[in-house]
Amino acid sequence: MQRYFDDIQMGSIELFCLTVETGSFTAAANAAGVTPAAVSRSVARLEKRLQARLFIRTTRSMRTTDAGQSYYLDCRKALSQLVEAETKISGEGQAPVGVLSISAPTLYAHYRLLPRLTEFCARYPDMKINVQVSNQNIDFSEDKFDVAIRGNELNDSGLVARRLEDAELIVVAAPSYLQQHPAPAVLADLAHHECIQYALPSSGRKIPWSFIEQGKEIKLETSGRFLCQEDFLATLTLAKSGAGLMQVYRFTVEQELQRGELVEVLRNYAGTSRPFILLYPYSRYVPLKIRKFVDFLTEK
Repeated sequence: MQRYFDDIQMGSIELFCLTVETGSFTAAANAAGVTPAAVSRSVARLEKRLQARLFIRTTRSMRTTDAGQSYYLDCRKALSQLVEAETKISGEGQAPVGVLSISAPTLYAHYRLLPRLTEFCARYPDMKINVQVSNQNIDFSEDKFDVAIRGNELNDSGLVARRLEDAELIVVAAPSYLQQHPAPAVLADLAHHECIQYALPSSGRKIPWSFIEQGKEIKLETSGRFLCQEDFLATLTLAKSGAGLMQVYRFTVEQELQRGELVEVLRNYAGTSRPFILLYPYSRYVPLKIRKFVDFLTEK
């Protein structure tokens, strides 16, 4: 069999991937225990071999070219497979190693995901976690994420979707607000209340509230003087301060309801929910770190 890579070329590929992940030759050199000059020479060898420019470098920053980003994604996948192959053969069992990159929306990250990551890392001590807490959708083909959690399924046949839960929606308000404004008894009463609004980051569209009326789900446009964007947690802060009514996921306000800091209203119209979905790219070979994380999160 003809050899396509020698030891120097394999090392250059590893240093190239490390440079992309750390953002500079100096950071990659520190992580690898070599000099920045050695990293620079390795990247130069790759660029000469590929006849392609992998980085755009200025005095202040460095970023991958389109070719460099594509090459990185393929190389990182191949290196991860090699690491896992050696792990299996060496008898270390099914313990994943490496870095797992996760993107998750604000509410689900704070109330569901982040409190469980310590347990995941205790179970798999050779894993490191990078977490992006953001309500913006990601593109797996461009962004460096292994998995993402979103509040809706994306229409992408190249993704595997695992439903984590259907989160119940309820309407709440602070006692201080209800002292000044009688609690709504029917949906029509919402027209006379301050309803805290939240706009989707992707479109800027205000999210309608969902209810069950006469056995059917309906969506209702509400209005109010407060409009929140990007961070959904801002709507909870406003609601707890007495700014108005807000439709939220029950799991985000369970403690406040128990302590009496918030009060649930319109219970006769409750019962709707929205799904939270775990997404990752489809592949015939799913990396062990993703398989273990999927199993862990669906178990919880």
